[in-house]
Amino acid sequence: MSWRKWVGPFTIWTVLSVATLGQNNDTVVNSGNKPAGVESPIETPPDPTPPPSASARPTMIVVVGASGTPEYGQMFSTSADKWERLAEKSKVDCLRLGSETSEVSDRDLLQQSIATISKASTTPVWIVMIGHGTFARNVANFNLRGRDVSATDLADWLASVKRPLVIINCASSSGPFVNRLSGPGRVVVTATKSGAEQNFARFGQYFADAMGTLESDLDHDDEVSVQEAFVRASIEVQRFYDSEERLATEHALLDDNGDGKGTPATMFRGSRAIAKAKGGSELDGKSALKQTLSPDGKRLPLTEQEWQLRAELEAELETLRSRRTDLSEEAYDAELEKVLVQLANLYKTVEQRMNAPVQ
Repeated sequence: MSWRKWVGPFTIWTVLSVATLGQNNDTVVNSGNKPAGVESPIETPPDPTPPPSASARPTMIVVVGASGTPEYGQMFSTSADKWERLAEKSKVDCLRLGSETSEVSDRDLLQQSIATISKASTTPVWIVMIGHGTFARNVANFNLRGRDVSATDLADWLASVKRPLVIINCASSSGPFVNRLSGPGRVVVTATKSGAEQNFARFGQYFADAMGTLESDLDHDDEVSVQEAFVRASIEVQRFYDSEERLATEHALLDDNGDGKGTPATMFRGSRAIAKAKGGSELDGKSALKQTLSPDGKRLPLTEQEWQLRAELEAELETLRSRRTDLSEEAYDAELEKVLVQLANLYKTVEQRMNAPVQ
């Protein structure tokens, strides 16, 4: 979840009322009422930080696979266009592979692109794979022009990347990519739950559409998270098969807790998990809620340090929410206020920098 909904005329009572009302409902409503005991607005934030450098921007690599037919080629190109536009609006550096003719193979270009990205940063790297997939001899491949790339190949190339990773494989037979790529700080989405689901997968089209519309924005923060888009796209896929009176041949998975198992959309209601994983472990979804893009282009330009601070504060909010039943109402409100004041100051600092006159 992003807390950017509080950017603007901040007052601590507005922040607190929004957060409190949002605890048990995915739809957040601002009551506008000042809670008792709050007498003054938030303190003035420190001097604005320098403008963000290019290294602070997230990175996206859009990989268009071998199409096989002109029909699929047009379909893949349309999806890639949507991702490029979304990256531009979201202030994400985007590289598209597989659409242009090159003397270097698409496989080598992908490996080189991963090798040249900044390895240590708090901003995420997105890898979006649009195309067909295959599964044979216990090996899952994403089909490229020329030699394919396997889940093991990609895992090896990404091993040195310590940045947050969002990997979206929209191809058929993509399920095994969850097992190979899952890990701490990673969000992995696949169009299928296993390598055996080998028919053409439509999930990628619906996922691109879901990421690109605020209709997917369940928490009303003006950004769309991977988790929100995952749920919406999965619903649209099922509607397609129902309308065609066909048995669904694809079942998407989301993994972000590092266990390599993945969770289907049926385990969520909106942005919240409604079931427990086997063994009582925590379901996926929390990290995917924090990885967002901005369909309307209103994302704030955070610096590297601001990205890190936001991540830390949002983690504190998640921890606090999990402890709510163990705290008195007064203690909970006091801890909540402390974190929200810091978030409000962070966003106000960014707004001040954006509105500062050009020297």
